[in-house]
Amino acid sequence: MQFLDEDIYDAVESYIPKVSEYVNSHGGGIDLLGAKDGVVYITLTGACGGCSMSLMTTKMVVQKKLRELIHPELQVTNVDGTPENEMPEDAYTGKKEQEDENTYEEKHGLLDNLKQIVGL
Repeated sequence: MQFLDEDIYDAVESYIPKVSEYVNSHGGGIDLLGAKDGVVYITLTGACGGCSMSLMTTKMVVQKKLRELIHPELQVTNVDGTPENEMPEDAYTGKKEQEDENTYEEKHGLLDNLKQIVGL
């Protein structure tokens, strides 16, 4: 698969609400953690988080639907605390963009505060 990790992450992020419908109906949720080399890392939350069927849900529901929507070779791993399902440290998580936005907002907020103090 020749996609950037960022592209896969963004595509999955946009489809998570649609893919989550089944998981939500069972009292669970899906958190997107990251993407690396065609593998998407998620964690199942709520009632699905520790469920004995979580592997089945990940592969037969989440992965199947994301393959239909994005790419047929996409792999989905549920990061569940076991060594074989760990997310690589260098996986794309989308956090850099969020941190950049937060930094801008913090700086922008600080500038506004200074303007108010000075009376501009």
